[in-house]
Parts: sequence; structure tokens; C-alpha cells
Amino acid sequence: MSSVAVLTQESFAEHRSGLSQQQVKVTALNSEEENDPPTYKEAFPPLPEKAPCLEAAQEPAGPWSKIRPIKASVITQVFHVPLEERKYKDMNQFGEGEQAKICLDIMQKTGAHLELSLAKDQGLSIMVSGKLEAVMKARKEIVARLQTQASATVAIPKEHHRFVIGKNGEKLQDLELKTATKIQIPRPDDPSNQIKITGTKEGIEKARHEILLISAEQDKRAVERLDVEKVYHPFIAGPYNKLVSELMQDTGTRINIPPPSVNKTEIVFTGEKEQLAQAVARVKKIYEEKANSFTVSSVSAPSWLHRFIIGKKGQNLAKITQQMPKVHIEFTEGEDKITLEGPTEDVNVAQEQIEVMVKDLINRMDYAEINVDHKFHRHLIGKNGANINRIKDLYKVSVRIPPDNEKSNLIRIEGDPQGVQQAKKELLELASRMENERTKDLIIEQKFHRTIIGQKGERIREIREKFPEVIINFPDPAHKSDIVQLRGPKNEVEKCTKYMQKMVADLVENSFSISVPIFKQFHKNIIGKGGANIKKIREESNTKIDLPAENSNSETIVITGKRANCEAARHRILAIQKELANITEVEVSIPSKLHNSLIGAKGRFIRSIMEECGGVHIHFPTEGSGSDTVTIRGPAQDVEKAKKQLLHLAEEKQTKSYTVDLRAKPEYHKFLIGKGGGNIRKVRDNTGARIIFPTSEDKDQELITIMGTEEAVKEAQKELEALIKNLDNVVEDSMVVDPKHHRHFVIRRGQVLREIADEYGGVMVSFPRSGTQSDKVTLKGAKDCVEAAKKRIQEIIEDLEAQVTIECTIPQKFHRSIMGPKGSRIQQITRDYGVQIKFPDREENPAPVAEPAVQENGEEGGEGKDGKDADPSSPKKCDIIIISGRREKCEAAKEALQALVPVTIEVEVPFDLHRYIIGQKGSGIRKMMDEFEVNIQVPAPELQSDIITITGLATNLDRAKAGLLERVKELQAEQEDRALRSFKLTVTVDPKYHPKIIGRKGAVITQIRTEHEVNIQFPDKDDESQAQDQITITGYEKNAEAARDAIMKIVGELEQMVSEDVTLDHRVHARIIGARGKAIRKIMDEFKVDIRFPQSGAPDPNCVTVTGLPENVEEAIDHILNLEEEYLADVVDNEAMQVYMKPSSHEESKAPSKGFVVRDAPWATVNNEKAPDMSSSEDFPSFGAQVAPKTLPWGPKR
Repeated sequence: MSSVAVLTQESFAEHRSGLSQQQVKVTALNSEEENDPPTYKEAFPPLPEKAPCLEAAQEPAGPWSKIRPIKASVITQVFHVPLEERKYKDMNQFGEGEQAKICLDIMQKTGAHLELSLAKDQGLSIMVSGKLEAVMKARKEIVARLQTQASATVAIPKEHHRFVIGKNGEKLQDLELKTATKIQIPRPDDPSNQIKITGTKEGIEKARHEILLISAEQDKRAVERLDVEKVYHPFIAGPYNKLVSELMQDTGTRINIPPPSVNKTEIVFTGEKEQLAQAVARVKKIYEEKANSFTVSSVSAPSWLHRFIIGKKGQNLAKITQQMPKVHIEFTEGEDKITLEGPTEDVNVAQEQIEVMVKDLINRMDYAEINVDHKFHRHLIGKNGANINRIKDLYKVSVRIPPDNEKSNLIRIEGDPQGVQQAKKELLELASRMENERTKDLIIEQKFHRTIIGQKGERIREIREKFPEVIINFPDPAHKSDIVQLRGPKNEVEKCTKYMQKMVADLVENSFSISVPIFKQFHKNIIGKGGANIKKIREESNTKIDLPAENSNSETIVITGKRANCEAARHRILAIQKELANITEVEVSIPSKLHNSLIGAKGRFIRSIMEECGGVHIHFPTEGSGSDTVTIRGPAQDVEKAKKQLLHLAEEKQTKSYTVDLRAKPEYHKFLIGKGGGNIRKVRDNTGARIIFPTSEDKDQELITIMGTEEAVKEAQKELEALIKNLDNVVEDSMVVDPKHHRHFVIRRGQVLREIADEYGGVMVSFPRSGTQSDKVTLKGAKDCVEAAKKRIQEIIEDLEAQVTIECTIPQKFHRSIMGPKGSRIQQITRDYGVQIKFPDREENPAPVAEPAVQENGEEGGEGKDGKDADPSSPKKCDIIIISGRREKCEAAKEALQALVPVTIEVEVPFDLHRYIIGQKGSGIRKMMDEFEVNIQVPAPELQSDIITITGLATNLDRAKAGLLERVKELQAEQEDRALRSFKLTVTVDPKYHPKIIGRKGAVITQIRTEHEVNIQFPDKDDESQAQDQITITGYEKNAEAARDAIMKIVGELEQMVSEDVTLDHRVHARIIGARGKAIRKIMDEFKVDIRFPQSGAPDPNCVTVTGLPENVEEAIDHILNLEEEYLADVVDNEAMQVYMKPSSHEESKAPSKGFVVRDAPWATVNNEKAPDMSSSEDFPSFGAQVAPKTLPWGPKR
């Protein structure tokens, strides 16, 4: 069911009258009827006053009267259980046994606190403390578990049971808690009316009493049902249910009217018998009144016309309902009729009006239905409904296309008969065209889809705009499909296909990728300062260059783009590496058929050769290229070694190649390889076979591959298997280690022990617990590993025993630079020399000058002071660095530390060059400091000193000094050039020609400046001290003279020009100038003249000045006068028309507005109250703004 209800002025006025006791008077204030202004109460009716509460009237008024007393949240109750009702009567076990356990359990469950005591009559007293809810729960548990239970039944009428249960069972739960009983009510389908109560005698009595009270209360109430036709329900309810609410309030009866959506006619009354009878009588009276003056009628109208009858936003229907507000009009979806309900006379009038409307619509409206396959529906609708909305607007019709889930082919068109036929024709043509359309699938690799679509769909939008009739569908990225579907007219689809294939071909060409292995230490040089180098290579080669992450072990740089561009970028990157290091590149010829076997599975074989030969880079040509050239790049010695190995292996592969796989636990690999690869090198030298261990990237970490001749491989396999077998043979051994050395092995969470375990096949080393004073250390693992680990522990002990501690004195101010970034330099020294280095704590405020100690009581230097402490030559504690280790290594580490102490040298640089060396915001000097890894100190300008100090490592100072002097040479050369560029030349030119030399927006003078590379300065008009005819040119002498000649040439041309004034009617000036001066610029360009129009307020508004060569000026004037004659005719015609035109509204004189006026306002009464101040922020506060509070005698409100 659907219906339309319209709120009219009359019904709104009637509704407002119901909201207050007074009748609200509605006054129409038309523009003609504004004689008497409304009263203040009419304009601003007061709200209905609330009846004062009697109780509140009795209370003394005051700020404290509103405060409620705060109730305590914790309560205490005492329960008594008589001896005969106690469950546990054993007197010997009071406070123990089952009874105590139950009490503890109740306390945990409820959170209440229980205290038990035994009375003289052996009854049990229980004191319960806690929150009300917890106390009630605890009481229920006590009764159920510590007191003997009784049961009783109580019979009440079945219909009263629901009142005992209450809403959601809340009343029943509350009753059970109050009485500490269990109440069982029979189910609704059980005919029994007996309620069973279980609990103590006292509780049962209380519960029984409460249940009987509820039943007795319900006996007083009655229920009556009144059958009233559905159409009269709204009249009984009243507007916004007001009438029924008043009836319920007056009688105290509950009246339930079924909602419109429920098809029931029964109204239910519930309440006291007498009051219920009154309510029923009043409802019957309303019904009878309405029934006698009410009728229901219907009008036949096709269901498709209903919405046209209702009109846009209910406009048509509103016209009827405004005239007859008591008539209810209902439209039922799918039915060809309209139902009218209301007073008989009104219904008859409304029926006539609707019938006329229906007849008119049937005569001028039509509909058509067409069948179009539902798969074409979305194409007919278009993107965001573009197609269908265009058809609707063009033909003024309504088109209903069924939703996809209906799978219906029927499309309905409604509207003007002619529009319906035209829309039908166009839709059928579109459908026919779609049936003849072609669908083509393009195979495009999914990796290109995002590129074709472009950022925010920019590129695909361009393609769609180019081929608007073609629909392009890309697959969902999650489906991993390469199929792109094109759909549209055959020719357009073919054109779009070719265009997209060309685009894909370009993408493929630009997606060529090449990997360049570059030693990790040179990556920062390839990137350059702030990415300058890499950015330049990317821009100039038009490629994408990806470098591995800083924390990655990869050395490969990937270049993507066109093949030729990638090769050029690769060549430039390799050139940078070659410049920075002694890198040799050698090409070796190896048959291409052997390349795959030399590379090995996932590059394992070639990787092992590269690692063995110091990390050289070996580059094989791409597969299928047919090239035999293999490139080896790296330090000369390592390249030679790798070349020999490759050629030897290639020779082996050509003659006879054999491969065997072995398996060994990953923890054994380090031991098999040995320290610095010693063990595996020994096997390799003995057998001649190559042994490849898995890298961290390989999935199978146990696989070891042996390659070479069959004989060599078998021999190596035999040796390795023997080693692995020994490793699998686990033994336990022990050794003696002095307890004073134990700490060295176990500190830092046993780091030394972990290193031993990693290096020697996972051997377990156990030191005795601290405090036991035992010197026995246990080792467990493979026999060979245990022996090797014992040997290593013995070496460490020897180192510890031979360990010495020496001091290295370096001033504290150099400590930070010695440590290096994040302590990198000091960590390198500790690794290289195997020593421990400890820096002293920083001295926060070192005294710059040691002052003599103050003498007190004749004592010098204070008590207990050693003369040694006062020795100024002794080093400070904060300058002493402690080095621990073997003596020879400590000495070497000390030398290395002292080599890191910065040295300072002085370089003489002319003072006037200092600011250029520093550069803009210090960029120049910062660049030099970063490049040479030194600190450069330029003296303050006020010192006027030529000395620049360079501080840094001795190795870097010479480079830095040379770099600084080189920069000085460059700056001196620039100074000389600047002197040549500062040649000045003055040209005398009449000021009237200056604007012409400057040109429009400075175009002419800018061209001269750019062409001759000079600076041209015109005199300042406001500066009277300057000669106004002097133009200054600054630059190289030759360029300045050329610029002067160019200016004088322009002056010569200008002197030949003439200026003529012509009289043009000011009314045509705007037409001649045109929009934004477009027309006048065209005339000036065409005749090569300058035309100046008078400014507003000029003495002669018709005077126009034309300047140029004499013949051009004459032609331009003739052209302008012709235009004037043509435009003036139009102006005269327009002025003649204006006489007959109605004057505009703003020209009509209007009486001044009085504003909004009311009578009997509060401020106009006898009290002579002042009218509210509109400008006062207190009377009219703005939203969000703070209002200044009124000053009160007792201070501001809190």
C-alpha cells in the first residue's frame, strides 16, 4: 500500500489549535493589507505554562533545595537461621568444614563480605556487607545453601501470571531476590494455574503475599475490545495521536489502536472498569459522528497514470487536498483505481476533479513497451545514466528499465504520445546497433594495465574520449587476467585495437630491463649529493633506475627503459665506478652452450666463484643472443683469478663434467668450510673438485653440491662424507678454565660462546654456575668440532692471560670525531686489532684555567691533597682512553687511534672571496666539507682576516687544501670576468620615447637585454635628481655598444613617426576597443600604429590619438572612422528603442521600509522599558562568541 498525505494550511492551523488551550489566530499579511501591525503576542505566541508542582511549592526556594541527599553505596544486613532450619548442625566444626567453604564461595561469587556467629540458641547469625545488589545475591545463596528448603504452591488466574513475570522477567527476578526464594511459574501451554515457591518458611510467606497482591490488583482491571472499521481509526487517533492521548490521560485507560500497516479493526481498552466504560463510550461517540458524515469512493485510473495525477512532489494532488483537507486520497500500487475517504460532499467534489484529471491525462498521455535483451540494458542507460537521461530530457518522457536481478527484457516508456514514439524509435535503434556491435578481446600483459589506465584514470580517459563509441573493460586485478575487452561498432573497435596495440608496443619497448652489478661501497657516489648524479643520469638517458635498499646485501642496480637508453645509462654508471676504483674489466670467450652449466641452478655455481674471488662481478650474455663473451669486472688480481677458474671449469665441462649432491646439517657448514675457507680449500686442492654450499636465499639449506671430473668428485665426496660422519658422532669432553676467565665467555648473554658454536658445528659449551668456584668446562658435540672448540677456547685464554691495559691520551674534544658516526670508526679498530677500547666519561664543565687553591687557616691546597694532583702537566682523567688486549695489538690500536686525531692547518685566502666560498646559506662550504670529510672554519667578517682553518684527518687535509685553492682560482677568474661585465655606457634618449623602447609589458627591452646579455636601466620618474633622458647600459663593452645601437635604431624609427588626433564619438569607443582590448590590438597590429583613447574625466572625451608612420596613420584613421559610422548607427537605434522600454525596477522610487513592526511590545508598555539594543552582544550574542558576564555585587558566578 502506498499513499500520499499533504499538510495544508488549514490542517496545520487545526493542529496548532490542539497544541494550546487558546485559539491561534492566523492573519494573512498581504502587501495591500498592512494597515494594522500584529500585536507582540500574535507575532510571538507564548509557550503553554506548566502547572506548578505542589510539592515544589512547599519547598523553600534556594540554591540548596535542588541537591539530593547522597545515599551510601555499601549496606549491611543481618540474617538469622534458626537451629531447626540449619543444614549443617555439627557444633564441633563451626568455622570449618563444608559450611565455611560455602561461605567463601558465596563471597567470591557475589563480592559481598560475610561474617558468621553462633547465638546462644545455636541459631546462625550472618552479617552481609557490600553493595545492595551483591547483598541481595549473597542472601539468596545463603538461604539456598545454608538453610533447609521448604516448598508451597499458590493458585492465581492464568491471565495474571504474566504480571508476576513482568517485562523480560524483571519483576520475577526482583521478587526472587527480595524474598530469597525460587518461584516456578507454569509455561503458557500448561493449563495449570499453580505457582510453586521454594525457600525458607519466612521467604515463602513473603513471596506468596506479594504474588496474591499482584493478582488482586489485576482483578480490579478490565479488558474490552471494540470493533471499528479501519477507515475511522485516524479520526479516533486524531492528528499526531493527540485525541487518543488526551482520552487515555483523562480516563487513565490504555487504548491500543492497530497501526495502518496491520490489517486489524479491533481497538483494545485496558483499565479500571468504571474508567474503561467512559473511554469506550467516548470512542463510540466519535465513531458514530464520523460514520454518519463519512463516505468511501473510488475512481478508475490506470496504475501507470498515478504518478502523473500526483504530480511532481505531489503538486497536482496538493491543489485538491488544500481545498478539501478532510479528504484522504489513497493510491494502491498495481491497482487501476484511486480510493477517496472523507465527508460525503468533499469526496464527491474531489472525485469529479480527479476524474477530469484522469480523462485529460488519458487523452494527452501514452505509453509503449519494447523488448530489449537485458544484457544491453546497462549500455542503454550509459555511464551514470547519461544516455537514458538524455532521452528523457529530449523527448519529455519517463523510461522504466527493470533492474538486473529481474532479468526482464521489457522496457516501458510513458509520456507525450509523440515523445513516446520518438524515444521508442531511438531506443530500438540503439538496441539494434548494439546487437550489430563487435566484441574483441585484446591480450595485454597485466603488468601494463595500470600504466594504460594511468594515474587516476587519466590515460584511459583520453583513449575513451578519442573512441567514444568503444567500451573498454579491464579485468579485475585480483583475477590475474591478461584479457582486455573492447566493444562497439566494428570500425571503431578496429581503430581502437590498433591504437592500443601501438601503445602496448611502446610500453614493451620502454620496459626493457638490465641489471648492473656495482660494488656496494660505490652506490653512494652513483647517487651523488642529494641524489644529483642519479637524477641527472635518469633525465639524460630517459630511464628508470632502481638501487637496492641501503640495508640490503644486493649490489645490483636495475635500469628500465628503451634498450639503447638502458645501455647508455649502464655505460655511465660503470664509468663512475671505474673512475672511483682500480676496477679492471676482462672479456673471456666461453661457448654459449656451457653458460647454463657454469651459472648453475639459480646461479649457485657462478655465485660461489664470485665469492671465492673477492666478490668480482661476472656477467653472462642474455640467453639466446648467441654471444660467447663473458665479462669479468673487479680488482685486477681478483679478475685474473676468476678468469683462470672460469676457463679451467669450461675446459672441464667440455671434456667431462660430473655432479654429486650431499646433505649435511646447516650448523656443520661453517665447520666444513673452516676459518677463512681453510678446510674446504684443502679438500678442493687435494681433489680438484668444486664444492658449493647453499646461500641464505636457497630453500634447501642442507644441500651441498660437488662438481668436477668423476674421479675428483668421488674423492671429494669421500672426504666430506668422512667429515660429516665424524660430526654426527656426538661426544662429550671437558677442559679446565680458570674461574677468573669465565666471565669473558658468558658476558653479553654468552656472545663468545655463541660465536664458538656457530663456527664449530653447533658444539655446546657449558660453564659452571657463578659462585661454585669450579674450573671444569663441559663441551658436547661432534668429535672434531669439540677438539677445534677446545683449541679455540685455549687460544682465547692465552690472549686473556697475555692481556695488558695501556692508556692513550687524546684531548676530550676530539673523542667524538675519533668515534665516528654511531661509533663506526672505533668498532672497526676493535674488530681489526681484537682489542677492547673504553672511553672516559665526559667532563660536563671543564674549567678553562686552573685557579690557585684558596689558602684556609694557613694550609695550602687543602687537607689530604697530594702534590701530584696539582701537577698541571699530568693528563686529565677525561682525556685518557683505556685499551685492553695483547700488548702488540694494543700498541697498533693506539697508533690507529692517534691517526684519527684531527689536525688543523691554515690556508691564506683573500678576505673579499670568503663570502663566495661560504655560498648561499653556507651551501658552498658545506659541499666542500662533505666532499673532503673535513671541517672548514672561516673567520668572522669583523676580524677582516685572510686565514681559513681546515681541521680533519691528516690524509684528507691535503685534498681539502688543494680543493679550496682550486675554488679560490675559480672565484678570482669570476671576479675578473665580473669586472669586464661591469662596463657602463650612457645613452641620451628623449623621455617620450622611453615607453616605446620598453614595449608592451617590457617585451622590447627584454629582447634587447637577452640578445645582448646586458642590463639596461631607465631613469626613475619620481627621482628629480636623475637626468630623465639618460639610459644606462651595463655589460661587456662590445655587448653594451651593440645594445646602444639597437636602442638608437628604435629611436630613429620613432622620430620618423607622427601623431594625429581624430574625433571619435565616445559612445563607440567600447565597441572599437573590444573585449579586453582584442579588437583595438588587431587594428594596431594590422596598421602598425599606436592608438590611445582618452581616460575617464578627460576634457575632450571624443579625442583619440593615432601614432605611427604617416602613411600607416592615415590608413588607420580612415579605418576607425568607417567603424565609427557603422557602430554609431546601432547606438542611435538602441537609444530610440530605450524610449519605449519600461524603466528598470531599481529606478522606480520606493518608500522607505519601516522594517518589522509589532504592537503592545514589552518595551512599549507603561513601564517605558528600553527597546532591545541590536548592537549589544549581551542582548543579541553571536554563535560561538563569549559574552561578557554582568558584574554582580557578590562577584562572578561560579
